[in-house]
This record gives sequence, C-alpha cells and structure tokens, in this order.
Amino acid sequence: MNLPNKLTVIRIILAPVFLLLMMVEFPFHYLAAGLVFGAASLTDLFDGRIARRDGLITDLGKFLDPLADKMLTTAAFLGFLAVDALDVWALMVILSREFMVTSVRLVAAGGGTVIAASRWGKAKTVAQMTAILYMLAALEFSTWGGTVFAWVGVTLPELAFTLPLLLGRVLVWVSVVMTVISGIQYLWNYRSCFRQAS
Repeated sequence: MNLPNKLTVIRIILAPVFLLLMMVEFPFHYLAAGLVFGAASLTDLFDGRIARRDGLITDLGKFLDPLADKMLTTAAFLGFLAVDALDVWALMVILSREFMVTSVRLVAAGGGTVIAASRWGKAKTVAQMTAILYMLAALEFSTWGGTVFAWVGVTLPELAFTLPLLLGRVLVWVSVVMTVISGIQYLWNYRSCFRQAS
C-alpha cells in the first residue's frame, strides 16, 4: 500500500476516534475532537497532493478517499445531531446525496469505471469540513461560560455563546447547498452509466 493510501486509512481510523472524543464529556473535549478532525482533514489534503505529484493514483485510492471523507464528515454530523447543533433536515439531505453518489459509483463500477471525486465534490468536502471545524470551535466556546470565563471572573451575555452556534448552523446549510449541487453534477456527468445499465 502506497503512502497516499496509508494516509487515507489513517483518516478512516481517526473518524471513530473523533466521534468518541466529541461525545464523551470531559473538559475541552470539543477542542480535542477538533484537533483530531483537523489532523484527519490534513491527511485528505496531503494524500491527494502526494498521489498526484508522485503518480501514485490507484483505483484503491479512488475508492478509499471518498469513503474516508464520508466517514469523517458523517461522524461529525451525527455528533452535532446528538448535541442538538444540527437540523435533522440538513443531515437528511447530506446523507441522501452520499447514498446517491455511492449508488452512481456502484453502477459505474459495474461497467468498469472507477469514479474519482469531482471538483464540485471536493468543494463540497471543503465546505463541510470548514463548517464542521467552525461548529466544533463554537461548541467548545459555548462550554466556557461556566468554566474558563468563570475562572477569570468575566461574565458574558448568553448571546455571546449562542450567536457562534447560530452562525455554525448557517455554515452547515451553506455546505448542504454545495452538497446538493455536487450531487446533481454527479448524476448529470454519469447519466450514461444508467442508460447502459437499463
């Protein structure tokens, strides 16, 4: 297994570790989860660059890379849903798109075609990861009212903690729009796979 694929496997392993850190409550657990998510996201950046630079693009990498991305982002969205920081309809749209793209990939694979992530798909992933990192920071900040700020004797209005969470929800919905656009693009670009399969 080459280095880019090893980095992708590391991202797959980090997905459940990230979710565990997010869900188990201890001081600064959102911060710890965010650091793991950030490290996993960096593997996504480096595996693609190394694969293209060194000519190490493989069918295994094309399969594992989007799988690792989906595992990582789905873990985050499920965690957000569990702590009431995500609208259930946003998750419904995101998961529907992922199932749809996976189905397109399976149909294409049946015809001998391996589909790599498109530019819109990569833009969607960047938008999702940005929204996730911001939301993790907002969740961490929201826990500081009774701890960090209390230690220094500072009292902030409740709006100071709820506004960042609201902005996080907006960023998630922006990523949902990108998710829908990239899903439509996949259907359009690979519509011939369905004609061949029918």
